[in-house]
Amino acid sequence: MRKRTLKRGLTGFWWLTLVFLYLPLAVVVMFSFNAANSAASMTGFSLRWYHQLFANDQIMSAFGNTLVLALASSLIALAIGCLIGYGMYRHRHRKLGWLIVLIYLPIVLPDIVFGISEMAFFVKLHELTGWFKPGLGTMIIAHVTFQIPFVALIVYSRFVGLDPTLFEAAKDLYATPIKRVVHFMLPTIKPALISAFFLSFTLSVDDFVISFFTSGPESATLPIYIWGAIKKGVSPEINAIATLMIAAVALAAVASLAINRRKA
Repeated sequence: MRKRTLKRGLTGFWWLTLVFLYLPLAVVVMFSFNAANSAASMTGFSLRWYHQLFANDQIMSAFGNTLVLALASSLIALAIGCLIGYGMYRHRHRKLGWLIVLIYLPIVLPDIVFGISEMAFFVKLHELTGWFKPGLGTMIIAHVTFQIPFVALIVYSRFVGLDPTLFEAAKDLYATPIKRVVHFMLPTIKPALISAFFLSFTLSVDDFVISFFTSGPESATLPIYIWGAIKKGVSPEINAIATLMIAAVALAAVASLAINRRKA
């Protein structure tokens, strides 16, 4: 009897937690189809705000910047983080505590501190060299710096889970280093690479603080545009933007999960 009561209590707590987490998102999605001019009341369902959304040049420009930023930074972070993760695995038996700290530091560091430091660095570098003017390029570099640790840790965890004798077996079969990478290592860690890419993409699309401090006048992303537009009040158009962002992040997460399950 007690076990049944405990199970029901935990099940109820689970559903309450889901409602607490996703009810605000559901409200945003619902009000994005609001037919009224105000987001304070719901008078009917309409797609008018999505039509206005795609007809707004500023929003489409911000969407393009967001997509370019997320794809470019994720691909760069994937390449660099993969190499770092493999290096951590190859030298895992050495005392590399300082390296682990450096890897975790961008993850645990507050975004506001990271963003301000990146902004100060780029501004000073631009004053000295004339390069790295705040814009989409500096934003890509800034995003890569906080995406690399996530990629490196995911790839490292994948390598740690492998049987070390597999590397020796590849050598015994006279595979050259390039063939070992192409025919053994990359196919083996492919699920980790896909997960790392989608995680990096999601983090980039979702980021506001670091993007805000490293952006330029012509490189506003969707989170920055939402922050600027919300000062005038929450409109159904903002809800429509948020709904599309929620859908994009959800699709990326579902795609990553589906690919990993298929591989498993």
